[in-house]
Amino acid sequence: MAVEAIRGERTLSQLASQFHVHPVQIGKSRTTALEQMAEIFVDGRTRKRSGDEVEKDVLYEEIGRLKVELDWLKKKVGLLD
Repeated sequence: MAVEAIRGERTLSQLASQFHVHPVQIGKSRTTALEQMAEIFVDGRTRKRSGDEVEKDVLYEEIGRLKVELDWLKKKVGLLD
């Protein structure tokens, strides 16, 4: 329905009668589709990461660093005994 409205080959009234909905609904779905078109076809690998994902990555990085430091300290303490 929205695709046909975007194409503009038929009027909203014609589409409304075909799909048995109100022309306003088709107009709103067309507007929404056009506004979100760029987001729909974005490559998922290049999308922006949310703040939570960035914070999670920072925390995992810190955990990894602390584990390495802890292992190093355990090794050094073992040499002193």
